[in-house]
Amino acid sequence: MVSFTVGVAMTPLDQLNGIAQTAEECGYASIALPDSLFYMEKQSVDYPYTPDGSRMWTPETPWVDPLIAAASMAAVTSRIRFYTQVLKLGSRNPVLLARQVGSVANLTGNRFGLGVGIGWAPEEFEWCGVPYAKRGKRVDEMIEVLKLILGGGMVEHHGEFYDFDRLQMSPAPTEPVPFYVGGHTDVALRRAARVGDGWTSAMIEFDDLVQVITRLRELRAEYGRSDEPFEIQTVCVDRFGSSGYAELADAGVTDIIVVPWIFDGHGFDSPLEAKQESLRRFADKYIHGRDAA
Repeated sequence: MVSFTVGVAMTPLDQLNGIAQTAEECGYASIALPDSLFYMEKQSVDYPYTPDGSRMWTPETPWVDPLIAAASMAAVTSRIRFYTQVLKLGSRNPVLLARQVGSVANLTGNRFGLGVGIGWAPEEFEWCGVPYAKRGKRVDEMIEVLKLILGGGMVEHHGEFYDFDRLQMSPAPTEPVPFYVGGHTDVALRRAARVGDGWTSAMIEFDDLVQVITRLRELRAEYGRSDEPFEIQTVCVDRFGSSGYAELADAGVTDIIVVPWIFDGHGFDSPLEAKQESLRRFADKYIHGRDAA
């Protein structure tokens, strides 16, 4: 059965806890948390998910560290889950990140999933002291390091980019942290099929999404993982309403990411009360089926 997740990109920080509480009350499965380190005045490469390469936000657009946001929202809820969508691994250190992710997993009672991507902007790498070159191979090794440390016990790693002797971080999460891999390139899809517990999309059209899901099935078979659970989380830009959501489910989507207040004509900076009412209206119609579309 398909689930619905609330996307909270560009939401004022003082609204996040209230949105999480209302989303839980309404039966949404999760909150999807975006990641943006900073706004560079001049971008050296195009943003990959808009037609003209421009960013959809401004220097004043609010962002929050997604791990801190998850801990905050978990403190005022008890059931709803949280996952990053996606955390840009390339500019971070995996040993430090393992401590942060393990802390969030424990503080949320295993209600946290780690959606990961590489990152698109060279500035985010270089200004954080990480080379932009070999970023894909580095992220592959980062995922290996994260899973190793989060698995608990005394571990060591000696790789191309990261090297450390035996260490242990306690407490380890009592359940494995799910890893959801983002990206639309074939390299990213291979990474998701090989090491991910799911794949998570940026904005994508339905026909392209179907091709991605087909490719992921092929790749998971290639890696011998066809029988393992695997989530498909998506922000589909051209399928809406009961029939559209049914099409997504039939295509293999497990988690539809929605922003109900945008559907109702409210902006990202609209009042909390308006967003909460939109959450309730959407849930009544599509989660609880009280108003057929």
